[in-house]
Amino acid sequence: MENRWRDADAAAFAGDLLQLRVYTSRLLGQDPDLVLHGGGNTSVKITQKNFFRESESLLYVKGSGWDLGSIEAAGFPAVKMDVLLKMAQLDHLSDTDMVRLQRTAMIDPGAPNPSVEAILHALIPFTFVDHTHADAVVTLSNTPKGEELLRELYGPRMLIFPYVMPGFILAKDVYQRTQNIDWSAYDGIILLHHGVFTFADEAKASYARMIEIVAKAEAYIEAQGASCSPGASIETLTAEQDLLTLAAIRRRVSQLQGRASLCRLSQSPLSLLFSRQKNLQQIATQGPLTPDHVIRTKRIPAILGEDPVAAIDEYAEEYQRYFDNNKTDGLTCLNPAPCWAVWPGIGSLKFGGGVKELGIIDDINQHSMKSILQAEKLGGWRALPEKDIFELEYWELEQAKLKKGAAAAALQGKVALVTGAASGIGKACVESLIAEGAVVAALDIDPAIETQFDSTSVMGLRCDVTDRSSLHAALRSLITHFGGLDILVSNAGAFPLSAGIEDIEDANWDKSMAINLSSHQRVLSSCIPYLKQGVDPAVIFIASKNVPAPGVGASTYSVAKAGMTQLARIAALELAAEGIRVNTLHPDAVFDTAIWTDEVLEKRARHYGLSVAEYKTRNLLKTEIRSSDVAALVCALAGPLFAKTTGAQIPIDGGNDRVI
Repeated sequence: MENRWRDADAAAFAGDLLQLRVYTSRLLGQDPDLVLHGGGNTSVKITQKNFFRESESLLYVKGSGWDLGSIEAAGFPAVKMDVLLKMAQLDHLSDTDMVRLQRTAMIDPGAPNPSVEAILHALIPFTFVDHTHADAVVTLSNTPKGEELLRELYGPRMLIFPYVMPGFILAKDVYQRTQNIDWSAYDGIILLHHGVFTFADEAKASYARMIEIVAKAEAYIEAQGASCSPGASIETLTAEQDLLTLAAIRRRVSQLQGRASLCRLSQSPLSLLFSRQKNLQQIATQGPLTPDHVIRTKRIPAILGEDPVAAIDEYAEEYQRYFDNNKTDGLTCLNPAPCWAVWPGIGSLKFGGGVKELGIIDDINQHSMKSILQAEKLGGWRALPEKDIFELEYWELEQAKLKKGAAAAALQGKVALVTGAASGIGKACVESLIAEGAVVAALDIDPAIETQFDSTSVMGLRCDVTDRSSLHAALRSLITHFGGLDILVSNAGAFPLSAGIEDIEDANWDKSMAINLSSHQRVLSSCIPYLKQGVDPAVIFIASKNVPAPGVGASTYSVAKAGMTQLARIAALELAAEGIRVNTLHPDAVFDTAIWTDEVLEKRARHYGLSVAEYKTRNLLKTEIRSSDVAALVCALAGPLFAKTTGAQIPIDGGNDRVI
């Protein structure tokens, strides 16, 4: 545990208590062994003049939605201390009313909600208060003799309190326990199964105490030989059957969640080590590292057996029993799907509606698995009873969020594959799909595709779509990274040189057929097994206006595109029974692609006696067709608007008189 305080850095904030609070909060937030994804909170007490020039004591406390690692001054709403201290004296207060009362005591009504532990921060009579969910301390707490061990380790200068539900109940409990204590006799508070509080009148001292306390726990774990040292990471999921099983798991979780959900396989050294524990079933189903994690991960993971999909169903049944055993009137049961799973011998899985959610769950899991393995070497892993976990999972504040849930993007949680994605229509499709909430495997033969998209929602994969082995490698990467496939945009193509039929060179003809027709059959046939395990799966072929209205000298291109269209029609017939929709788009005159340089545009416009602007809009609607227009229609075809359409051929050409 590194003390990251630097006097030279802190000197820039001398005399500004709030900026010092921001500085040390970020130091805490930089270390994931202290706080994870919004966990932990910090505060500073400041006396300042109000609008009436009266002195007022305020608590600046971390606000809801802010992360300590990146928090700014705006992330610390100011709450009147006198109101918070009065609230602590109440006999009873629901957490909903607590949040309301805290908001009425804020000096800026536009600031975020104060932490639910604001009252507790107010009760501690020091200027700076730091609170973390330090892994090492909570690991020791989650052992059979956790409290005894912690008292022996830290001695009389540490207050150690039993676990109490966060919010008003916790604040009231601490208030009652500390009525007659001399606070100067203590360096901190450990809340069993929850975390650590430190405090001081100087920012440096409060922060340093936190580091010292956690470092002491880490040193104890190491001295007991309980450190976790996993081996190397290896890839163990390569067989097509295993990949299809992974896609089937993801599909079943999506069905139980009532939404498309991503699934990512982790084969990190720690995930592999954990998945190979002989007592996996016992240690993985005790409960989370801290109760706060239940909001992200549920109480326990699913343990996948010989039939992983059946194990997901068994988890859902057990979750319903868990809810029924602990529920009180008025509670709404969450979806019964797991948020993560352990696949024995293979690794861990996490499920979420987006890449950010996957990352949060995986971070929590990695820390939890490490702590569980350490605790097992210290006498065994013992999390809180399920009733305590349930109370936090079904906290009234969390239930209220369910009623305010924002509408998800149309393609949220969907997994797409786009070929020919480095430029033009393919590139626009990738951008539109991620804007609608999907994640995308962007395939192209151009090696630039691997670094082209600056988004964690895109996997840029170099792939020759005419080569099956290259396709299979790309699909393996996609399935292990996102869990399945729902949308295929078969777009890769090339525009050959125009020539009359008698002048066509065999090489040009064969190349056009390979790229513009045969590759689409290879892509589709390779993807079908995964699409069958998809969520409302859809295939969109990008063909051409040349199919319904071919031109002189364009047979090399037009015949291939016509063959692709026929392939799509037959695919619609064959795949309908699997619930897979197959539709075709016929774009025309899409000029913002690589093949249409300024020189070519000017030459073609002169050929027709038109300006470039007139040439771009030479359709009935006198409108320019852009790659983004085609991409928007692709997203519509992949979404619920066209949920009952298959086998369609849709022009996007501004109205071509020859087609009409």
